[in-house]
Amino acid sequence: MTTLLLSLLLVLAQPALPAALPAAPPVVRPLPAPLSVARWWDPPPTPYAAGHRGVDLAAPVGAELRAVAAGRVHHAGPVAGRGVLSLALPNGLRTTYEPVRPLVAEGEEVSAGQVVAVLTEGSHCPEPCLHWGLLSGEVYLNPLALLARPTPRLLPDPRPDGAGSGPAGTDGTGLSPGRPAGRWPGPSP
Repeated sequence: MTTLLLSLLLVLAQPALPAALPAAPPVVRPLPAPLSVARWWDPPPTPYAAGHRGVDLAAPVGAELRAVAAGRVHHAGPVAGRGVLSLALPNGLRTTYEPVRPLVAEGEEVSAGQVVAVLTEGSHCPEPCLHWGLLSGEVYLNPLALLARPTPRLLPDPRPDGAGSGPAGTDGTGLSPGRPAGRWPGPSP
């Protein structure tokens, strides 16, 4: 429970986008809700250090991937043997998807929510996943910062006296376990 709360606080505490960046365009999810994060964004301490420069979203092979915002296809094709799609957004940001089979061509204009690729095998996750990235120039950002933040909700304790274990939790706190760690429900696009 502590890990879940700390993870949620870290995600919610991150600024939406650095102040120096232009406002983000209206954004839709790359996959249907709720997003299930298999691996969180973990930026490296220096540009060349190890880290995770995007988020991994669990999804089945063959899942349709959508453009998160209107923009232009920057790259659509293989990179190091893996299919990659990169979209340049009007505010100077660039979002990336891999491993994919692009359904759009380089230079093509896309609209927010348009199906632009299909998830393929070959990810670095144990199970199939989409590696979704966000860049401003050469600086990697947390792509989840583009999405509307989920609204926190506290559920009432269904037990009359609020004591003991039961559906509201087994630790005696009366807190609902809520969604499993890694879920990013947010509002529907």
